[in-house]
Amino acid sequence: MRNLSATVAWVCGLVTSLSAASYDSWLTGNPADTKPTQTRAGLFLSGGGGDVTAAWKWFVACSGGGDIVILRASGADGYNDYVFSKIGGVDSVQSIKFNDATAASDPRVLEIIAKADGIFIAGGDQARYVNYWNGTPVGAALNTHLRAGKPLGGTSAGLAVLGQYYFSALEDSVTSATALANPYDKKVTVGRDFIAAPALVGVITDSHFMARQRLGRLVAFLARIAADEKPQPSRLLGLGIDEATALCVEPDSTAKVFTEKNGLAWLVVPKNLPEVITPGKPLVTRGIHVIGLGPDSSLNLKTLHVDRPAAFRIVSSADGKLTDDPAAALTVPAKK
Repeated sequence: MRNLSATVAWVCGLVTSLSAASYDSWLTGNPADTKPTQTRAGLFLSGGGGDVTAAWKWFVACSGGGDIVILRASGADGYNDYVFSKIGGVDSVQSIKFNDATAASDPRVLEIIAKADGIFIAGGDQARYVNYWNGTPVGAALNTHLRAGKPLGGTSAGLAVLGQYYFSALEDSVTSATALANPYDKKVTVGRDFIAAPALVGVITDSHFMARQRLGRLVAFLARIAADEKPQPSRLLGLGIDEATALCVEPDSTAKVFTEKNGLAWLVVPKNLPEVITPGKPLVTRGIHVIGLGPDSSLNLKTLHVDRPAAFRIVSSADGKLTDDPAAALTVPAKK
């Protein structure tokens, strides 16, 4: 049974804070660790540029309405009230802001993560997540969370680190023009094996996709992986998510798009090895399938079977730019 102070915090949604030199933390809701009756695995892949209410409700359902932990390396407690009061149906929301890498070994931080029923990684700068968490107890704790069958999500920079491969942004962000003109530019920094989500094996993710014209750089990331990985990956694809849009992946790898701005999720599937991928030279690669998924589409992320795609195109890269295959121009099925 909750004590009086815990009950007051739970009923009123009061925010309590905790700080150390290496991190700050804010808790809204019940401070006790109340276990939900059941959680289920799930991936909440959000493109940034606005939250998606329906996707958040799905994520909360996956958590069993238990304790949600928000991890971040900038900002503060902005998600606490949104999730606890506006989405609702959770026992608590706790945000942890990492101020430096030492927090990734802090016993209290690790205890909070271990007890989380759902974990969501906020936006910001993914280079901080890579520098602070990769190869640390926090990185291990995120994978333990996944193996326990609990949901994990991320938006923007938080989305960027969820695939088996990831753009680390260790040398700042990179535009499509720069990446296509030289896929070995110092800003094209691609890592692997940080977070081990089974549904995202062979996948590299990107956010703010069409708003920031990131198809070209995702094509370049895929070409770099194809050229550099030995042996060749048996599976390789990109997954771009538009703003105010989310792809929610069930335990069986089926996935559904939710959006608040008519956005899409984009599968980017190379069908051939790059023809020219040399430092200092423009990328030449052909036959990249780009499949847009909307709320009416269905996807199996394991088999890549798509029903009712919202858009389809085939692109190639040469001379530092993308072009569409004239025999497969952008196609958008008519709405019924």
